[in-house]
Formats: sequence, structure tokens, C-alpha cells
Amino acid sequence: MKLNDFLTKELDGRGVVDTNRSVLLEEFFKDPKKYIRDKGALKEIQASDAYLRAVRALREEMDMEEDLIKLHYNHLSTLFGWSLATAEIKASVHEITRSFLDAALEEVRNPTTTGASEKLEGYYESVYNARWSHVVELPDSKKKEMGMEVHEGKPKKSWT
Repeated sequence: MKLNDFLTKELDGRGVVDTNRSVLLEEFFKDPKKYIRDKGALKEIQASDAYLRAVRALREEMDMEEDLIKLHYNHLSTLFGWSLATAEIKASVHEITRSFLDAALEEVRNPTTTGASEKLEGYYESVYNARWSHVVELPDSKKKEMGMEVHEGKPKKSWT
């Protein structure tokens, strides 16, 4: 996200300067005084919840990118690889990355958490277990009447 977009969206345009239109937030966070010269405006921006959330999100994103590089260096690119990783490799990544990977691995190992279907109480089965079907006209050459038949799936051509 660009600095001016962030300031416009989160802080009603406070601190927006035309020369900052192409500045990335990452660059702004490295040296805020370089881009916002008004000390009062800078102080207000840095005290805002939006600024603190953005700094935290960027830090987590950068940590995950750093961890990704470490994992690729150690030839780990799958959850199976993560399950076989040494304690030293697991300790080398940030806590949030380790937590995400451990949770994903647990989800894969425990299929009952992902595979069990949920029965919805108070609904007809036809509502939560609905399937597509459509009626097809069957011409009958012996009779003047037309027959009909139900086919599974979506119709080849919709009326709309």
C-alpha cells in the first residue's frame, strides 16, 4: 500500500503530500520523518491505532518472508517436510510462523476436524443437501403428448 493511500483511507488525508504519492508504507515506516515533516501530524499519525496495526502487520509479513527464505534454504517446502524438520530448524523461525505451520500440520494429521460433515438442526435435508437437477422434454412419436424426465446436474442451456 502507498503512504498517501494509507493516510487518506485511515486518517482522513492528514499528512498527505503530493511528493509522497509513490512511497510504500514499508519505506515510510523505516524513516517517517523523511516523508512527514510536520512533527504534530507525524506524532498524531504514529499514535493512531491504524498506524500501529499497519506496523504490526508489516512486521509479521516481513518475518514470514524471512522464515520462508530460511525454510527454502533448508529444503522445506511442504507440511510433510515441516513434520520431519529438526528442533533446530523449527526454532530458527519466528513464533507466529511456527504456530501457523504446527496448526496446519495438526489439521492434516487429525482428519476428523476437517472431514466430518455438520448436521444443521432445524433445516430440511433438501435445503442443506441440495443438488442440481432439471427436467427434459421427451418427444413421443406414437402419441401427441410429450413426456418429461428428470436429469441430474445443471441444464446445458439456461432459460435466462
